[in-house]
Amino acid sequence: MEPTDKESIKAAAEEISKEFKTLINSEDLDSIKQLQHLMYSPPLFIFFLSSALGRLQDSNAVLSHFNEYSEHCFAEVSADFSRNTRLLRSMKSDLDYIFQKLRSMKAKILATYPDAFPGDSTIEALDRRPDLELPQ
Repeated sequence: MEPTDKESIKAAAEEISKEFKTLINSEDLDSIKQLQHLMYSPPLFIFFLSSALGRLQDSNAVLSHFNEYSEHCFAEVSADFSRNTRLLRSMKSDLDYIFQKLRSMKAKILATYPDAFPGDSTIEALDRRPDLELPQ
């Protein structure tokens, strides 16, 4: 290999190592080293485990309290949610019935009076609302 190839490989390796160093948090690395040290000294390791167990029990208590609170809130809201869902479904069926009646009335009027409504091009110019019945 030529000296320039070795230099370019060395430069690339240094650049990659710098990038890896930016990915690793030095505090995390120190804490891992400390944990490894604790693992090899039994009295300190037992102390560490007991303190970790205490923190986990505290976290478990907090999560249990949060779950109870969430269950209570859900119980309060679920009845309202069910009632509002039924109301929306009933309103939709009522509106569907109303639009069906309007379409049939319009068809009857068009059959009796063909010039009662403007042509298709005029309707498009007047009514630019989106058609909510068709999926987009």
